[in-house]
Amino acid sequence: MEYSVMELARLSGVSKRTLRYYDQIGLLPPTRVEANGYRVYSQREVDMLQQILLYREMDMPLKDIAQLLGDPHFDREKALENHLHSLIEKKERLDTLAQTVRRTLASMKGQTSMSNKEKFQGFKENMVKENEEKYGKEVRGKYGDKVMDASNKKVLNMSESQLHSADGLRAQYESLLKEALQEGDPAGEKAQKACDLHRQWLCLYWPDGMYSKEAHRNMGDMYTMDERFRAYYEAIAPGMAEFLRDALQVYCA
Repeated sequence: MEYSVMELARLSGVSKRTLRYYDQIGLLPPTRVEANGYRVYSQREVDMLQQILLYREMDMPLKDIAQLLGDPHFDREKALENHLHSLIEKKERLDTLAQTVRRTLASMKGQTSMSNKEKFQGFKENMVKENEEKYGKEVRGKYGDKVMDASNKKVLNMSESQLHSADGLRAQYESLLKEALQEGDPAGEKAQKACDLHRQWLCLYWPDGMYSKEAHRNMGDMYTMDERFRAYYEAIAPGMAEFLRDALQVYCA
């Protein structure tokens, strides 16, 4: 079955203007353009538009969607399976937060009691789920299930003050690392101080007794080799991932 721009807009809920824009940027060109200039879309474009909208729901930039869909090895079935997994994870996180809000409201109305620890438990559970979703596979493959499970348990048992301390340490070492990067010396005083703060931050999350210089140095290597870690540090300052890796090699020598 084929669709005009208007028909596809009605079918999908996407405006005609948006469909034309997707065509202009090469994201969703029609099957053909008639002599009168009318765009005609086939079932392939319908399926592609659904994929685009699913990625947009995940806040993926259009340029990234275009790059992904333009990959000759793109597997639509696998992509949909990944979508489903992400949506289920998101639903679970929202359900956890909704339960926290319900209990908080009930506590405020005097219907039940809620400890300070319980007030933050939902946030910690979501933190663990998000980290598991993003990095669980790599961390479990590198350090084993036992280490990852112990780390998750440690986070869930953190107090509000410990979570605050963790955020403070992260902000400190990132700020100091940015200053050290400007100086350009990974062996310098600021860079090495940042590495020590980074060690303290890691130890708040890692299971007791896990820390070693070798494990710490391996984290620096991971920051440059894993694109997600690299993107995080590059967002702080260009060249940050490599600089932290080099600084950690000195610190852990």
